[in-house]
Amino acid sequence: MSSGDLHLDGAALILSLPEDNPELGNLVAAVPGFLSVVAARAIPQELSPRLRWAPVFELLADAHGRPAILFLHGHQPADLFPARLSSLQPHANVLFLEAQTDQGPIASSSHQFPRLAFGDRRRLLDSLVAACRVTLPPDLVAAPLFARSEEDLPVLAARREAMLRLHMEAGGGMVCATEVEGLLEAKKKTGPTPSPSDGGERIRLRRSLSAVAGYVRNSLRQMVTRSVSANSRAEYVDTKHLPLADFLHTGESVGLSLRGARMRLSTYRAWPSMHDNRFALYKLSLQAPMPGREYAGLWGGTFGWPPGRPKDECKPRKALFFLLLSYEVDSEGKLLLIATKVLEGTHYVVHPNGSSMFIARMCEPSTEAFPWQTDGESRNVDVERGFAGEGIANGYGLRYPGSKPGSLFVLQDGQLAFVWRETGAVLTLQRLNLEELMKKGERVPALQPVPNFAYLTKSYSNVFTPWQFGFSQVYCL
Repeated sequence: MSSGDLHLDGAALILSLPEDNPELGNLVAAVPGFLSVVAARAIPQELSPRLRWAPVFELLADAHGRPAILFLHGHQPADLFPARLSSLQPHANVLFLEAQTDQGPIASSSHQFPRLAFGDRRRLLDSLVAACRVTLPPDLVAAPLFARSEEDLPVLAARREAMLRLHMEAGGGMVCATEVEGLLEAKKKTGPTPSPSDGGERIRLRRSLSAVAGYVRNSLRQMVTRSVSANSRAEYVDTKHLPLADFLHTGESVGLSLRGARMRLSTYRAWPSMHDNRFALYKLSLQAPMPGREYAGLWGGTFGWPPGRPKDECKPRKALFFLLLSYEVDSEGKLLLIATKVLEGTHYVVHPNGSSMFIARMCEPSTEAFPWQTDGESRNVDVERGFAGEGIANGYGLRYPGSKPGSLFVLQDGQLAFVWRETGAVLTLQRLNLEELMKKGERVPALQPVPNFAYLTKSYSNVFTPWQFGFSQVYCL
């Protein structure tokens, strides 16, 4: 089985946060594993020889090679959460994390979960996570998720057998409905569990700030024109919510499920308009390079000249940026190359994910000269082509940022460099193979959930804290 069985080969996914969209760790790639597909989240980071990533879920093949066994990953490497694959539509572009009961058709159960109120959906997922955790044997916790060499195959096979056994013993993660009701009632009496360390205070402070920002956001939402109807908001909005008790009483047991669906998604410059009340992954469509549109795809790079190099350990580290380059035709029929920011490794983020870092007019040659004659190794810089354009500058929000003139230069070895005319700032890029980077990268624990600033927020701090969180919060990343 490969990621192609999920119709996600070569694809990246954008991870949506309920009420918000996250900055930290929201780029997820479906990567072929050992008779499985591994969904791994790229972690915002500085440029280094090894890309850091954290697993989100694994989908294992059954004896016939069909995607059938699903596990969600928690913070601790040993923690797994068995779940069910409720459905997977051909060419799915959204994956929903939901709950389903064991009675009636799976599709019917999946359609009932969205009818619950948002708070009930969140509490139910929390309770199911608390009830269905299983752990890998200690000798397999450090086993790789991808085959790096033939020497990894025996331990990968042993890990797969253990996971199949755990999934069967846990009944696919299905939990008695009365047990879930008890957990929900106990949670209601005790209230929310404090977060460890001072991280809880940070999250509470962010939520308070988010509440203030919410008023402004709601007032300006009409200006943003997020095309809500095109992204099927009605699926998760009902004038009469289904009581949680009624949902639980439709079966004797309930469990976590992953549902793939094909939806009509609206986009703004290649960035999907994400629903603010779902637990979901959205597919980020990657245009294939073709003659006349050679630069489409996923690129990575850093600010500054000479370009950052992963092995330059003695030099100051540079923030790693992931950009999606895609082509659009403007109202005048002119071809544009748009660089949409997907991930950023800086501590203080000025422009939210989904922002257009630069736009190049492919029919307009640049009249500017590239500012540098040599690179970091004193080699002459060969500029093959240059295009006029605009780069992002101080402004407000995702859709209406300010811009300053600049030029996009195509350098030797296929590198790109966008230079802002007034400041001389330069963003250098090279094409990425995200699958290969993750296979050679470093697995790290999942990051804490963060408030949204993908829409309308001007700045945000990326906080890489030493403490982490349990899986009961992973799904809301």
